[in-house]
Amino acid sequence: MPSASDEPARADVRPSDAPSSERMSSERTASEPVPSEAALPGPQGALTERDRRILALEGRTFRYVGAKERAIREEIGLSKVAYYVRLNALLDEPAALRAAPAVVNRLRARRTSEDGGASLDGDHRVA
Repeated sequence: MPSASDEPARADVRPSDAPSSERMSSERTASEPVPSEAALPGPQGALTERDRRILALEGRTFRYVGAKERAIREEIGLSKVAYYVRLNALLDEPAALRAAPAVVNRLRARRTSEDGGASLDGDHRVA
């Protein structure tokens, strides 16, 4: 007959067995999310769906000439100029950096480097 110490430890703990502070935190996370900076509206809050799509589009590569401009019009619904204005503003937002750090840091580096984004005609666009 096995003794009590030979039995494997039980991983399942009923909520009534847990201390009240642990029970409270598990009940809170189960019923409602903990408020965070990402849930706040405005400049310190989360990105809009359009902003997320802009960052996702910047993370893609395009094989053909004009494919990116077409994707901007069809997927984002903005003109090319409005798209790049919004993208430049997104690069300065902390929420964008949290959402897509690789994309934002790459574009910030291109924006600030002397020859990173410059083409032959001296155009210093972000992308």
